[in-house]
Amino acid sequence: MADKDKDNIKILLVDDEQEFVKTLSERIKMRELGTEIAHDGEQALEIVNKEVPDVMVLDLRMPGIDGMEVLQRVKKAYPEVQVIILTGHGSDRDEEEARRLGAFEYLQKPVEVDTLVNKIRRAYRQKVEASMMAGTFAEAGEFDTARQMLDKDKKKK
Repeated sequence: MADKDKDNIKILLVDDEQEFVKTLSERIKMRELGTEIAHDGEQALEIVNKEVPDVMVLDLRMPGIDGMEVLQRVKKAYPEVQVIILTGHGSDRDEEEARRLGAFEYLQKPVEVDTLVNKIRRAYRQKVEASMMAGTFAEAGEFDTARQMLDKDKKKK
């Protein structure tokens, strides 16, 4: 992923509304965060398999592989990825399902860019903190505890 901020947060924006996601990316870059863009679920999964992002901002309603399926596949293969759902067509039921599948946050469009950036930074901090704590236990030879912490973090959201 080309652009990175001083914290090297790798962000993947996934939305089939090309103008929306391009504008969102530009606004996020103005806040010193770099992004990569995917316009559908299949492209998102290809990117994730090449270079795992720290945070994914994911639309639900897309042609082909929808956001819920992308969320499920990403969290299964890469539980450390923090996924923020950003949708204009979601429901309470969708939110419940997304959180059950491991979404870090569930937001409705339109969203203030600063609000989204704050959520991205918070998601990244949580990912780093969980990894550091698990790493500490692993270094001490407490591999079961480290695995439980990572699994707990995976299921928490």
